[in-house]
Amino acid sequence: MAEKTEPAADRSSTSLLFKANERVLCFHGPLLYEAKVVKAELWDGTDPEAPEPGPHYFVHYKGWKQTWDEWVDESRALKFTEENLAKQKALRQAALQASKKRTVVVPAKHTPRPESESESQPSRNRKRMRESSVEKRDEREEGAPTGPEVKIPIPNALKAQLVDDWERITKDKLLVPLPRNPTVAQMLTQYQEHRRANKEKRKTARRDDDEIVDEIIDGLKVYFDKALGNILLYRFERYQYKQMLEQYPERNPAEIYGPEHLLRLFVQLPHLITHTNMDDDAVQLLKEHLGDILKYLHKFAPSLFADEYESASPAYVAVAKAT
Repeated sequence: MAEKTEPAADRSSTSLLFKANERVLCFHGPLLYEAKVVKAELWDGTDPEAPEPGPHYFVHYKGWKQTWDEWVDESRALKFTEENLAKQKALRQAALQASKKRTVVVPAKHTPRPESESESQPSRNRKRMRESSVEKRDEREEGAPTGPEVKIPIPNALKAQLVDDWERITKDKLLVPLPRNPTVAQMLTQYQEHRRANKEKRKTARRDDDEIVDEIIDGLKVYFDKALGNILLYRFERYQYKQMLEQYPERNPAEIYGPEHLLRLFVQLPHLITHTNMDDDAVQLLKEHLGDILKYLHKFAPSLFADEYESASPAYVAVAKAT
């Protein structure tokens, strides 16, 4: 995005929560990183290169190359306070726990590269995590994944959903009501139907698009079923997971859990895809379709995500803490 030339001083400073040179914490993916506000501007939505109106900040992430500098809206930035530093630490700890339990599962047709706990993220990710306790491994370590690097942009509203989800479960000790309605399987079917119903509106649609989408949807269900118990649950949810498997032995996780947990999978997918032998063209095609699913989640979020989480019983809390 082209940088705006109008200085922040000429804008309405009362509408800006952060100011130039301020130290902040900024979301990049699911984690928070220390950053500095380089520019602070209030956009009016008239610039075609900056269509979203409202406060925006050009930030530089501490310890990262300038190539990672970017414009972010106000929902991605937090004040540099003790409370938000604690949130940053908790998110990193959750990511660390997930990485320790991570196993790579991919649909048939794509053979995963072996992964061990000593293996690290792709080189660019390692640089981004340099200051993070999540990754303290040697950047020159051999055996790191060598597949194509993948970025799957998650809409800001869905990032906020991820944060709310984390806070409700880890801080408020609430649980996603299960079985969900819609489940992951039902939501993906609804997406397929919505996509086919609007096929005529997509000028770039390929003849074999439906077949490709069906294959990707089937693959997502496989990923979800295998990844849920390994890398997608918070510790407080693990006993609920055990209860669901016992209560619904005939169902797969995708037929019990819903969009809340599927969204967590999208955070992990770039790392998982890196461990496959997919070529660049296949990865690019996969990114397009995964991005389209995220757009669907974003557009229909009010009807897909649970409005209220349920309180855990004292007995559940006691068992969850002990496990």
